[in-house]
Amino acid sequence: MRADILDPQALEALTAWRRARHAAPELSGHEVETARQVCAALQETRPDTLLSGLGGNGVAAVYEGAVPGPSVMIRCELDGLPIAEIGTHPHRSTVPGQGHLCGHDGHMAIVLGVARWLGMHRPARGRAILLFQPAEEDGSGAAAVLADPKFAPLRPDLALALHNYPGLPLGAAVVRDGVAHCASRGMKIVLEGRTAHAAQPDLGLSPGPVLARLIERLPGLSQGHSPEEEVFALVTVTHASLGAPSFGIAPGRAELWVTLRTRTDAGMQQLTEAVEELIAAEVTAAGLRAQHEWHDVFRHCENAPEAVAVFTRAMQAAGIPATDLDLPMRASEDFGRFSDLCPAAMLLLGAGEECAPLHAPDYDFPDALIEPGVALFTAALRAQLF
Repeated sequence: MRADILDPQALEALTAWRRARHAAPELSGHEVETARQVCAALQETRPDTLLSGLGGNGVAAVYEGAVPGPSVMIRCELDGLPIAEIGTHPHRSTVPGQGHLCGHDGHMAIVLGVARWLGMHRPARGRAILLFQPAEEDGSGAAAVLADPKFAPLRPDLALALHNYPGLPLGAAVVRDGVAHCASRGMKIVLEGRTAHAAQPDLGLSPGPVLARLIERLPGLSQGHSPEEEVFALVTVTHASLGAPSFGIAPGRAELWVTLRTRTDAGMQQLTEAVEELIAAEVTAAGLRAQHEWHDVFRHCENAPEAVAVFTRAMQAAGIPATDLDLPMRASEDFGRFSDLCPAAMLLLGAGEECAPLHAPDYDFPDALIEPGVALFTAALRAQLF
C-alpha cells in the first residue's frame, strides 16, 4: 500500500470508529445515530457536498475535481441485524438482540478511510461520490435512495462496492463478470378458515391440512443444485404458525413464510407465478381464503465487465491478491439496483478462513481489512479521476 493513503494514526482512528459503531448497531431504516456519526466524520474531510436523509437515513459525500469528468460512486451500508451477538470482545454489541454481524461497520470504516484520503487529494477531474446506504439487509435501501429526488444530481457513471467474505484468505479478493448474487424475496401467506370449539372441529374450517401440504409441496418447486446452473430456483420455508395457543379452539387461521431464490430476476418471475398457482389451487380446493404479501425483495446483482476491469486493475495497483469462489452467491445484495444507472460491480474481500460466517452470532469484522479496503478503492479512484 502507498504510504500516503493511511498513516498509523489514521488507521488507529478508523479502527476505533469501527468498533464504536459495532457496539451500537441499528436496524434497517433506523440508522439515525449511525448516520449522524458518519456525517460528523465526513465533515472533517471537507467534502464539496454533504447530503443526509437519502432514502431514509442515507448519507452521501461528494468530492469535486477541477475539470469535468466521470462520476465514480463507492457505496457501503449503514445497518446491522436483528441477531443477538455472543462475541466476548470489548466492543461487542450493547444493544440487546441486535448486532453488526455482516461487517457493515467495517465497510463504513473503509469508505471513511477513502474520505480521509479524498480530503487531502481532490480529484483532478470528475467527482468521487461516497454513499453510505441505509437498509441493505431488508432489501429496501437502494431502491429508496434511487427514488429520492436528492440523489438524482449524483447520478454516477460507475458504481463500486465491496463486501467482506469469511472463508476466503484474509485480504484476497474475488470479482468476476456476470451474475454475482441471486435474486430473492420473502412471501408471507395468510390462510383464513373458520374457528370452532375444539370439541366440534367439524363445525369449523381448519387451514391446517393446507398448511401442511404447502410446507411439503412448496420446496418441491426448487430446481437445480447451484446458482451456477442457468435454471436454479430454491423455495425455503422459514416460519409457520397455526391457530391460537389454546386447547379449546380448533384453528381458523394459519401463516406461512417462505423465501424464494433464483439466479436471475427473470427466473424469479417464473418462480413467483408457479408458487402463486400452487397456493391458489390448494386454497380453492379447500374452500379457504388466502392473501399474500412480499417482503425483503432483492433483485439479482450483476457485475458489468467494465466495472470489473476497474476493480481488477485496482487490485494489481494495491497489491491485493486474487483468489477464487463459485459465483453467483446464493445470498442476495441490493447493490444490484445501481446497475440501472451505470456499470457496477461488487468485489468480495476475504475475511480469513477462520472468521465466523456472516450473520453468525459470533462474527466480527476483521480490522485488518480496513487498510487493504481503502487501498483498493483509492487505487480505483486514482485510475479514473486522477
